[in-house]
Amino acid sequence: MDYLVRAVATDGSFRIFATRTTKTVEEARQRHNCWPVAAAALGRTMTGALLLGANLKGEDILTIRVLGDGPLGAIIVSANANGEVKGYVQEPQVDLPSTPEGKLPVGAAVGKGHLHITRDLGLKEPFTGSVELVSGEIAEDMAHYLTISEQTPSAVALGVLVDTDNSVSAAGGLLLQLFPNADEEVLQNLEKNLAEFPHLSSLIKEGKTPEDIINLVTKGLDIKILESSPVCFRCNCSRERLEDLLIGIGQEEVSAMLEEQGGAEINCHFCAQQYRFDAGDLQRILERIKEQTK
Repeated sequence: MDYLVRAVATDGSFRIFATRTTKTVEEARQRHNCWPVAAAALGRTMTGALLLGANLKGEDILTIRVLGDGPLGAIIVSANANGEVKGYVQEPQVDLPSTPEGKLPVGAAVGKGHLHITRDLGLKEPFTGSVELVSGEIAEDMAHYLTISEQTPSAVALGVLVDTDNSVSAAGGLLLQLFPNADEEVLQNLEKNLAEFPHLSSLIKEGKTPEDIINLVTKGLDIKILESSPVCFRCNCSRERLEDLLIGIGQEEVSAMLEEQGGAEINCHFCAQQYRFDAGDLQRILERIKEQTK
């Protein structure tokens, strides 16, 4: 089972989150038929959204938009307070040569551009912060965002391991955030542990749990595990929602679909679920539109 663990330093100097997202990312890869570099970029962004959304409450929603000029196009991901995440990459079938180190070239596939993070906390206006992409590798960009936009010094590690058959064999992430009262000894200890920290996806592939990962990063420091909670891929699209969308686009557009195509086929961007509306469905929708405009 994929899950996320929250922990804090007993002296209140930092908080840390770790998650395993292997099945979550693999489901997204399958739904969108992602090739390896797209699976890695989308998986890192989804994992990052779950980590950043770990403190959401109630109906709060966090949305990440990675808008680069690389061949992947936009990456859009949304997570909620229940540990549910959904997302898509604009161009899921992108193939680029590996880096000289033999890694997937996520940075090159994302390109230059901006990272936008929106927190909808149920207030009148959602809060959106934006920064320029530092590398396009996602983790470094998120750490840069947290430090610059939210003034919270942070370390972020995100990993997605894609197998030779294109399936995701390991995925997960880590988020460490320092509080102003962190003393020099704590900082030095964390810096040392992070410098020795192996590739996160390799740890998950070996069977290490989120708790194990937290213990590796906080070795020599006292922490308290607060809770663990499941995470998963889940989209809230439905036939009813898309029917409301068709009503919203108006009589002229729906009439054109009916006359020219005899129906409509709509795909949800986030989960690739396909919804078919036949001529009878569109006729009924047109009647609903007419009722509303009386």
